[in-house]
Amino acid sequence: MTKTTTATAPVLGIRALNRATLDRQLLLRRSPLSAQAAVEHLVGLQAQEVKPPYHALAARLDGFTPEELSGLLERREAVRIVTMRSTIHLHTADDSLTLRPLVQPARDREINYFRKGLVGVDLDRLAVLARELVEDTPRTMKQLREALHVEWPDADPQSLAIAARCALPLVQVTPRGMWGRSAQVSLTTAEHWLGRSAEPAASADAAVLRYLGAFGPASVKDMQTWSGLTRMRPAFERLRPRLLTFRDENGVELFDLPDAPRPDPDTPAPPRFLPEFDNLLLSHADRTRVMPPATRGRTWQANTFYCPLLVDGFLAGVWRILDGALVIEPFAELTEAEREEVTQEGARMLQVLHRDASYDIRFGTVIP
Repeated sequence: MTKTTTATAPVLGIRALNRATLDRQLLLRRSPLSAQAAVEHLVGLQAQEVKPPYHALAARLDGFTPEELSGLLERREAVRIVTMRSTIHLHTADDSLTLRPLVQPARDREINYFRKGLVGVDLDRLAVLARELVEDTPRTMKQLREALHVEWPDADPQSLAIAARCALPLVQVTPRGMWGRSAQVSLTTAEHWLGRSAEPAASADAAVLRYLGAFGPASVKDMQTWSGLTRMRPAFERLRPRLLTFRDENGVELFDLPDAPRPDPDTPAPPRFLPEFDNLLLSHADRTRVMPPATRGRTWQANTFYCPLLVDGFLAGVWRILDGALVIEPFAELTEAEREEVTQEGARMLQVLHRDASYDIRFGTVIP
């Protein structure tokens, strides 16, 4: 492969990056993939709350039903676990056993933020005791911190529980996360829940390739933003002979897989209703490929986060289901054709996820 310097690498404009990313994210057209295959391809789904993974797949997959994803969780073929960016992600069982070890250095650094509440605590002993507790019976965070506080009465209880969460690969046991059957968060280790031993961490090189397959073309900083890891440049440099390089409009070097799709920038992008915290909007240092500068910060207010609406591939509004209605708030005036497409997509989303209920669809105010 001919080596290309950053200065001579082809430039990818915003729309080119947008369409490439949407294609990797299964948002340019719906995919026939199964829920399990999609979760694997996307390297997990953001899952702080129960519903977002279901909305994420409803927007991306043809023929998806919420029961399909619930079934994966119930059969322990998928789990909810803290991985990238110290947030709960829904991963396949296989990925949970390799991706969590990959990001463990970031979880170890996270413990340092709570050192003041952990004075006198033997962290190795804490990990052993916490494992014994949650593998004896799944525990809520409240139960875990209370049990650990008995051992270290002078420590901060919350810091003890967070340290345990950082040290151990804790998964949320079902029925938490299941559609229509959720419960409070109870935790045990991934190894205990899956009945399998811990596996070696995924290599940094393998993680880069998977990230580019789901989020590329992307920079080193983009990948670090997605993963929460640092010092990823060496992995990109090792892979450079196997990758293509581009520049964005600001001259930032972007890497990509040679055979990955990079559609024409004018490829149509249908409207999509995404959940709050969708990884599409959180996995790049430069988010302008999906989030125009004028919309930055408009999907949250104080501690409330709103669900994003894509129109023509870009963030264009927010939505929520409230009082028997799907309420849509565009950030700018939509054309008559766009409103019709948005309405049709909203009706489809409701049919997939709320087929036994009846909802109105209206344009109105979502953010007070």
